[in-house]
Amino acid sequence: MLNHVLDVVDLLDSPTTSGEALADYLRAQGAPGAEITVVNVPGRDDLSTDFVRVLVPGLRGAAGGGDAPTLGIIGRLGGAGARPERLGFVSDGDGAAAALTAAAKLLRMAARGDRLAGDVIVATHVTGWAPTEPHDPVPFMGSPVDMVTMNSHEVDPRMDAILSIDTTKGNRSINHRGIAISPTVKQGYILRASEDLIAMVETVTGVPAVVFALATQDITPYGNDLHHLNSILQPAVAAAVPVVGVAITTQVPVAGCATGASHATDIELAARLAVETAKYYGTGQVAFYDEGQFDHLVTLYGEATHLQTLGAG
Repeated sequence: MLNHVLDVVDLLDSPTTSGEALADYLRAQGAPGAEITVVNVPGRDDLSTDFVRVLVPGLRGAAGGGDAPTLGIIGRLGGAGARPERLGFVSDGDGAAAALTAAAKLLRMAARGDRLAGDVIVATHVTGWAPTEPHDPVPFMGSPVDMVTMNSHEVDPRMDAILSIDTTKGNRSINHRGIAISPTVKQGYILRASEDLIAMVETVTGVPAVVFALATQDITPYGNDLHHLNSILQPAVAAAVPVVGVAITTQVPVAGCATGASHATDIELAARLAVETAKYYGTGQVAFYDEGQFDHLVTLYGEATHLQTLGAG
């Protein structure tokens, strides 16, 4: 897995990084159908974002007419580089690196004969020229495109559950180096953390799992003038399926636009967690939430889907 991390980060750490370069790498691992979508910024011919999406078919996956559920792995970020303000790969790019690493590993496994039961769809985007923006306590990375555009390209209706991987270092609420997961978020509700995923984190890391706290603001859409931890749960705004954030974390606040701040071993942990989850989600051995409890919650208190919108204004 670490070999793939090093390859992917090397591709991302360039002013000419592109979706096509990353797609070529994934195709070399066995993904002839890797999709690239280039989104240009209106009025700015010099700014664009390349969205990368790849399907890894499973033995009983929906793409082949099977009944196994499909896992989505989304690499969340603003940009992999903040040029010309900062030179080099920025901390914010770790989510994309982890997602692409997971894709490469799953493709290599399939090429060798280790095919999973269910399909896996991996999606992220890449740009080496993203803007920075102020945020408390440290600056964030912005993006050449807005969150609605990101979700439209990354949240796939074929996904039955989503792992959203994002650098989550610019805060004082997660004082832990490595990875942490969020409680499950579904249709505006913050549910209890999945016991199955907690056990998976502990297997992968070998230490007690860290579950980070979420506020209601964190699961609402960007653009509503509310403070957000970061964009890790933004896929939950556009999805009806359960979403769990996989945070790549540090013990102290580190700016998303900081260079020299990425740790290959932590990216590898996030990618390995995604791969292990994919193995067992397709067989029904990992659940993101308790369906009975969720249905009872909605019966008692009604739907909370209004939190997936921009609200009353």
